[in-house]
Amino acid sequence: MRGAVAAGHPLTAHTAAEVLRSGGNAFDAAVAAFYTMCVCEPVLSSLGGGGFLLARENQGQTRVFDFFTHTPRRKLPSQSLDFYPVTVDFGSAQQDFHIGVGASATPGTVSGMFSVNDALGSMDMRELVQPAAELARRGVEINEFQSYLLRLVSPMYTTESLLPIFSGPGGRELVLPGDVMKNPDLGQVLEIIALEGRDLFYRGEIARGIQAMCEERGHLRYEDLTEYQTIMRSPLSVKYRDHLLYTNPPPSAGGTLIAFGLNLLRFFELSRYGFGEYDHIRLLAEVLMRTSAARAEHFRDGPHAGLLDENLVESYRQQVSNATMSYKGTTHISVVDADRNIAAMTVSNGEGCGELISGTGIVMNNMLGEQDLNPDGFHCWNTNERMSSMMAPSVLADRDGGMTALGSGGSNRIRTAILQVVSNMVDFGHSAETAIASPRIHIETEVLNVESGLAGSDSAALVEEFPQRRLFEGRNMFFGGVHTAGVSPSGSFYGNGDPRRNGVAIVVGANSR
Repeated sequence: MRGAVAAGHPLTAHTAAEVLRSGGNAFDAAVAAFYTMCVCEPVLSSLGGGGFLLARENQGQTRVFDFFTHTPRRKLPSQSLDFYPVTVDFGSAQQDFHIGVGASATPGTVSGMFSVNDALGSMDMRELVQPAAELARRGVEINEFQSYLLRLVSPMYTTESLLPIFSGPGGRELVLPGDVMKNPDLGQVLEIIALEGRDLFYRGEIARGIQAMCEERGHLRYEDLTEYQTIMRSPLSVKYRDHLLYTNPPPSAGGTLIAFGLNLLRFFELSRYGFGEYDHIRLLAEVLMRTSAARAEHFRDGPHAGLLDENLVESYRQQVSNATMSYKGTTHISVVDADRNIAAMTVSNGEGCGELISGTGIVMNNMLGEQDLNPDGFHCWNTNERMSSMMAPSVLADRDGGMTALGSGGSNRIRTAILQVVSNMVDFGHSAETAIASPRIHIETEVLNVESGLAGSDSAALVEEFPQRRLFEGRNMFFGGVHTAGVSPSGSFYGNGDPRRNGVAIVVGANSR
C-alpha cells in the first residue's frame, strides 16, 4: 500500500513504511511504529507510559484514542513515597525533575495499542510487534540524537535498575553513538503480550510486578491496572481560515490551547505581513502570551470547551489588539495510507521514573513527578482521574480535500510549535516542509525564546520590547519536533520529519512528492 510516514527515528519510520508496503493500513503502521519507538527511542516512549492517537478514517469519521496515564485510585502519604528530585543540566539552565516509583501513574500505552488494533487494524498484533521484538534482542545502534537525550537525562538512566540496559561497553556509565543497546527482556515481553493480549499487562504477571515494585513506595496497586480503560473521544475541531483542524479534546490541554490561539489569530490578516518580520513576530508573541494567560486564568478546574466561548475569545482579542509590547520526553508519528486513512499519534514516558518493572525491560513513567502535569503542586492530584496533557496529535484538512497529520513532542512547547506550523501553512502558503523548517518562537514566564532567522533587522526593536529574550542559534529541540505526513488534493503523498528532533520521513510507492 502506498502512503507516507514521518517519525523521530529512522527505524521507527522504517517499521511503519514496511507495514504499509506489506498491505497494512495507517493504523497498523502506527501501532507497529509505537513498539519500535519503545526500543529505539527509549527515553521518549515506553510500554510504561501513555499517549493519544487521532484517527481519521477514509469515510471521514475522526476520533481520538485516549490512552494517557491515569492517577492512582488511592494516595499514599508523601513521606513514605520513593519520590525524589534529580537535576538535569541543559547547559544554559538547570531543571529539577522528580522520579522514583512514587512518581508513576497508571500506564496506558498497551491498552491503547490493542484498542486501536481491535477497532481499526487489519493485521494481527503478532506481526506488528515482531520488528520491535527482533530489534530489542539484536540491539539498536545508538545515534547522536538518542545519545544526546540520554546524556541530558542521565540521572534517570544511570540508576541501579537501569544501568544493565543503558550502560556502555566496558562498564562505561552510558551508551554513546555507535554503541549497540540490547533489551532482550523487552523483546520477549513484546512477543508474549502479542500472544496473550492486554491482560498480561493489566491483569497478569506484569500487573502484579507493578504492584510489587510500588509496594510501600508508590501509589499504584493491582486494581489500578485491572480498571484501566482506553477512552474514545470525539476530536476538538476548529475552523481556521478555509481549513479545519481536528485535535485532542479536553481533558487534555494542548488541543484546547491551540484552538484558542488560532481563534485569536483568525481576527488578524497575517498574510499582509512579511514572514518573520517584526509585525509578524510581535502579533504571534502577543497571541502566545494571551493564550498562556487564558490557561492560567481559566484552567483552574482543568481544560474545558468554555475556553473557546466567542465572548471570552473576543475579550482576549481586544487585549492583543490594544497591547503595548514590552524540555520533556515526548515523541510523535504521523501516517497516511493510500485509502486516505490518517493516524497522528503522540506518546510520552515523561522522563521515566528510573526503575524497571522486574524482568520486563520496561521503564515506568514519572507523570506524577511532572511539574507541567501537576500545576497545583506535587501530591495534589485527584485520585482515579485521567491526567491532562499538552500532547495534541492533529489533522489539518483543507477545502480541496488535502489532509496533513501532524503533532509534536516538547512539553509546553507542543502547542506553540503546532500553532506556528499550522499558521505558516495556512496564512503564508508554506509547504509542510517549509512550515516545519521555518524558525519559531516560544514565550514562557515572559521570556521570549527565538530561533535565529526570525528577528532579522528588527532584532533591536524586539530586544527593547522583550528585555527578557533568549536567542537560539540554528534550530533547537527546545521548540518541539513537528512530524507531518499528508496527502494532497491530487492524491500525491508527502512526509516531513522535524530536524530539531532527528525527524525522518518515508514516502511509500509511486505518485509521491
